[in-house]
Amino acid sequence: MSNDAAPARTMAAALASSIRTDIIKGALAPGAKLPIKELCDRYSAGAIPMREALSRLATGGFVVAEDMRGFRVAEVSADELADITEARIHVECEALRRAIEHGGLDWEERLAGAHHRLSRLPMLAEGRVAVSEDWDRAHAAFHSALIGGCGSKWLVTLAELLRDQTARYRHLSVANERRTPRGKRAAAARDVPAEHQQIVDAALARDANRACALLAEHFRTTTQLVLGQTA
Repeated sequence: MSNDAAPARTMAAALASSIRTDIIKGALAPGAKLPIKELCDRYSAGAIPMREALSRLATGGFVVAEDMRGFRVAEVSADELADITEARIHVECEALRRAIEHGGLDWEERLAGAHHRLSRLPMLAEGRVAVSEDWDRAHAAFHSALIGGCGSKWLVTLAELLRDQTARYRHLSVANERRTPRGKRAAAARDVPAEHQQIVDAALARDANRACALLAEHFRTTTQLVLGQTA
């Protein structure tokens, strides 16, 4: 192994993280072509780590590698969102059941702390139609804490991948809420902090059936809002 291999892998990982964030936030639009040279200029990177970064993102479903055509941002669609949502429900509800069964006092403390922080932050960025970065991080930390006591590395890994995929659609959800009359009505009728509180209360009460039902409803409501199906 060359001395340059480890730094190259580190650079590729950092690039993958930056590009993934831009895809999630919509800075790189669904379906957009990803020319290597333009990306290298944009992210101040070399071609080799950039190709590795894009290959990593293709594995996670954020980027599509096309034979002889290079790379492009993965499209979004109603069918894909529905599929991701049901897969996430399956994975995270199983992880939540295990966390409720096996999680100890440390798990309870982490969950309560993560929920408290999330509850103190506004979802929308001040002065912009966008999800607040602080809220976004706290929201991810909350869902991680919720299943953190499950004892399964693979369930946590799969949950994180699916969570990143649905984050793309959450940003679309905010745009839908603010730009369409139907979205505004749906947003006004929804109380996201209350949904989080109910999930936490059920989890800490060790009521796995109720906690999982609430979590599934929480995910499906977001999906319906993105798709414009909520009345």
